[in-house]
Amino acid sequence: MSDASTASRYSPPAQVFHWLTVVCVAAAWTLGVLGDELPRGSIRHMGEFTHIMFGETVVLLLLLRLTWRIVSPAPPLEATRFGAPAALATKFGHLAIYALLLAVPVVGVVTLFHGGEALSLFGILDIPSPWLKNRELKHYSKEIHELLAHLLVVLALLHAAAALAHHYLLKDRTLKRMLPAFLSTD
Repeated sequence: MSDASTASRYSPPAQVFHWLTVVCVAAAWTLGVLGDELPRGSIRHMGEFTHIMFGETVVLLLLLRLTWRIVSPAPPLEATRFGAPAALATKFGHLAIYALLLAVPVVGVVTLFHGGEALSLFGILDIPSPWLKNRELKHYSKEIHELLAHLLVVLALLHAAAALAHHYLLKDRTLKRMLPAFLSTD
């Protein structure tokens, strides 16, 4: 691969952070939506624990991704016939996704703490709730957590749809820039 094509692609670490985040968000969201359908007891407890682990992993990946972005900046946006308004919408969309990648887990932790529960960091260290149990606040924070999670998934789906539209309709390299080199034939 030439230097010119490398400079127009996201780096392999950026691609790994992106696609692992996709998997973790999808898994956490699915477990969040279906968690109450799991049988009570150890299976539901394991589902909740796994949901939280995926959320913690999303935060870790976000921190790694932002740190890597400083070390290896993103390639410039692909030029389109839509010009500056499209570039602005893209930047706003990315910022909104980043903000939600942090806000959803933070509100999830607040929900745990309102329930008087400890936060288990990757099953290694437990952080006790700093608050007394409050069912009403737990209910409200859980509603906000779910709303933000759904918004994150909607924005992520719009993001994916935009990438596919770039690929199939605009026929540019926007999607290929985030695909591993072995999947991208250019």
